[in-house]
Amino acid sequence: MTTTDYLINAGFIFIVCLQARDRRLDRRALVIPLVILFFVAQQYLHTIPVSGNDLVLVGLLASAGVALGLLSGFATHVRPGNDGFAIARVGWVAGGLLIAGISSRIVFAFVVTHGGEPAIRDFSIAHQISAAAWPVALVSMAICEVTVRVVSVYLRGRRLQAACGATTISAGAAA
Repeated sequence: MTTTDYLINAGFIFIVCLQARDRRLDRRALVIPLVILFFVAQQYLHTIPVSGNDLVLVGLLASAGVALGLLSGFATHVRPGNDGFAIARVGWVAGGLLIAGISSRIVFAFVVTHGGEPAIRDFSIAHQISAAAWPVALVSMAICEVTVRVVSVYLRGRRLQAACGATTISAGAAA
């Protein structure tokens, strides 16, 4: 990992910390993170290695990203707002899961570049994993984690808006 990569990950952790405040779940809450995600994917994913067990590694880490994304998405606090839009806030559990995912990738890269490379190489040889599979698997994990979290929080907010709208309409009809 380069210094830029570490700074990008630090920026992601900063974004998680910013999400500890209430924020409105409008269309921007869905589109902006997905556009950033598309940009990151375009920068890092050029080919998908398919030799040996490369796809198994990519699938396992992508699945871990989906699991972290779902858990943090459902642990995010979502409540109705005053203006008809749902409000979301990352709590301790959701924030911890997000930071755990980001930190695990940073720690892995740090270990590889600071003495752990022979162990990873031996593991990769024993399990028929090419060197090109590791970055793709780690980026896929991040992409899946963010996408699933953003979409699940957005859908929870939409469902809450619909429920609150139906309650408002039925309360108005009863009056």
